[in-house]
Amino acid sequence: MAFNIVLHEPLIPANTGNIARTCAGTKTRLHLIKPLGFSTDDRYLKRAGLDYWFAVDITYYESFQDFADKHRSGRFFFIETSGNQYYSDVTFQDEDFFVFGKETKGIPEEILTQYPEQVIRIPMSDATRSLNLSNTAAIILFEALRQTGFPGMK
Repeated sequence: MAFNIVLHEPLIPANTGNIARTCAGTKTRLHLIKPLGFSTDDRYLKRAGLDYWFAVDITYYESFQDFADKHRSGRFFFIETSGNQYYSDVTFQDEDFFVFGKETKGIPEEILTQYPEQVIRIPMSDATRSLNLSNTAAIILFEALRQTGFPGMK
């Protein structure tokens, strides 16, 4: 059993590093869609992921279309502030993909319009535009893990 976190064109190496560490600790697969806003040799990326990179199952894609073509049977959820339902109202399943957009712009509208029923959100006040990417990924992932009984975790 494994879930999938997908980062569409991430910009901030520390966020990706933090998410990679969360993936290592939960046996979650990490998918990175190019272009990336940093080098994978970036020292901030490595520092944020600490020494857990060896435990991360990571795959790179040239574009969203490349990613979607390789996972045609996957169930995708797009996490955006414009989502039409709360993440807590969704019943997650093994192998689901949680797609997050770049920190400054989110997921492109042309992608979201292809999956209107699969755009979900985390409720929050109007004091901010959004939550931090790595925090958001952890919230969604741990809800999915909770729903499925924290498989393989102690």
